[in-house]
Amino acid sequence: MQTLLSVSVAMLTGLLMTRVFKPLKLPAVTAYLVAGILIGPYCLGALHIPGFGFTSAEAVARMDLVSEIALGFIAFSIGNEFRMKDLKATGKQAAIIGTAQALVTALFVVFALFGAHLLMPDILSWQQALVLGAIATATAPAATLMVVRQYKAKGPLTKLLLPIVALDDAVGLIVFAVLFGIAKATTSAGADILSILLNPLIEIAASLLLGAIMGWLLTLLERFFNSNTNRLNMTIAFVFLTASLSMLEFSIGPVTVSFSSLLVCMMLGTVFCNICPLSENLMGAADKWTSPLFALFFVVSGASLELGVFTDWAIVVVGVLYILFRSIGKYVGTYYSSKAVGCSRPIRRYLGITLFPQAGVALGMSAIAMQLGEPGHLIRNITLFSILIYELFGPLLTKWALTRAGEITPMPEEVKNRRSLALHAAKNKQNEP
Repeated sequence: MQTLLSVSVAMLTGLLMTRVFKPLKLPAVTAYLVAGILIGPYCLGALHIPGFGFTSAEAVARMDLVSEIALGFIAFSIGNEFRMKDLKATGKQAAIIGTAQALVTALFVVFALFGAHLLMPDILSWQQALVLGAIATATAPAATLMVVRQYKAKGPLTKLLLPIVALDDAVGLIVFAVLFGIAKATTSAGADILSILLNPLIEIAASLLLGAIMGWLLTLLERFFNSNTNRLNMTIAFVFLTASLSMLEFSIGPVTVSFSSLLVCMMLGTVFCNICPLSENLMGAADKWTSPLFALFFVVSGASLELGVFTDWAIVVVGVLYILFRSIGKYVGTYYSSKAVGCSRPIRRYLGITLFPQAGVALGMSAIAMQLGEPGHLIRNITLFSILIYELFGPLLTKWALTRAGEITPMPEEVKNRRSLALHAAKNKQNEP
């Protein structure tokens, strides 16, 4: 009962908050996140009234299953952007820009935080600067996808954006493997540098392989059904199944084999959309089905943001440096790499801004950084601080950039007038005796 009550309160609060934010013309994602903070353990939840928000971090943690499923569907949708017919035109550009901006961002953050280490050696070590530089590469696909969907963004920038966000995951994991391996090897006695570097690479390969197998199986099973409803049910069931399988973890000697749910489900969507002739219709129908799930996901994400990080001045100072230089790195890396591959001026100017949001993948990396012991706590808190800022302002900046690039067009006056007339007619009909 408590869980269902929390789910209903979260969804209703999120939806009502979108109405509050509508006059401000802010993205729905921002409204959902603010709704989550409002009913989270730092605001209304602190009143400890049953069913009136999330009363503790443990209550929010009980909603982790929702987050895992939502991220699975988000990755599945992004996989749909890797259609071979489209990648022939943009694949090379996306690969170069996605790799270059991630590496440039890591360099900017590492050098900036290394300077902070020289000024504040007792607060920030050079190993922590390395790990935070690696975490800076990650971009949040969820917020970006929601903004693109809400405003029906279309154009060359949007076509490049979603594949780049997906590639960020793979590039970020490799960069994190190298830099975290160096940090751990120099801070922990007897650290196995080979397994530290090898485990993330195995994770990427295993995730892509599992996703490809599941995509092939889904396409094979879809042939046994003639009804699109049953095919849609099969597709949804497979995303659930794939997301659950990606939680498996086992060891082979010193090597740990684990999976990235984002990469697995992304590969599921990629293989499915390229080999199933009905995939376009089915993925479009699945996108409509997931709307309330995504709304709940962002409200829960807002509730999980830890406002307590603002109480430590060291976290705030280092966090501001991290946010500033990560943003500069994303913009500069994207601008010059997109210029090098011949992208248009709007793409060069605005693509980097759409890559600012950061959330789940970065949080996962910061959780691994906890293996460093006490230094890992600072890394995690700075990551939490940056996620709080990026999640609130990132969607707004993404919307602004896509609008400036001409890929979000305002609703035509004709459509507004038609909707207004229909609403007026409905009210008159209700008032009739």
